Amino acid sequence: VQLQASGGGLVQAGGSLRLSCKASGINFKLYTMDWYRQPPGKQREWVAGITSGGSTNYADAVKGRFTVSRDNVRRLAYLQIDRLKPEDTAVYYCTTQYSGSDVWGQGTQVTVSS
Repeated sequence: VQLQASGGGLVQAGGSLRLSCKASGINFKLYTMDWYRQPPGKQREWVAGITSGGSTNYADAVKGRFTVSRDNVRRLAYLQIDRLKPEDTAVYYCTTQYSGSDVWGQGTQVTVSS
């Protein structure tokens, strides 16, 4: 099972990014996908999740600016981030639970300049 996140980069505050998470080795459509982020010097925190049925949940800090979605045919999960803020600077990770264990992607860096 592998997850590969991509789409990060350096953007100005107010801009947008769409992060992608490619899954392999699992029947992707059956799994909830979550996104976490780890700001520099801080702990990793959950930001959003999407269930196999397409239900979404968001951390209060990102509601209204983050949108999580999925494409089960392409085995991709997405995290759309709008109106980026400097405090969104972090490494963003996608994750799922497989056979009782957490599987993490390698992370993608998002840096927001003010």
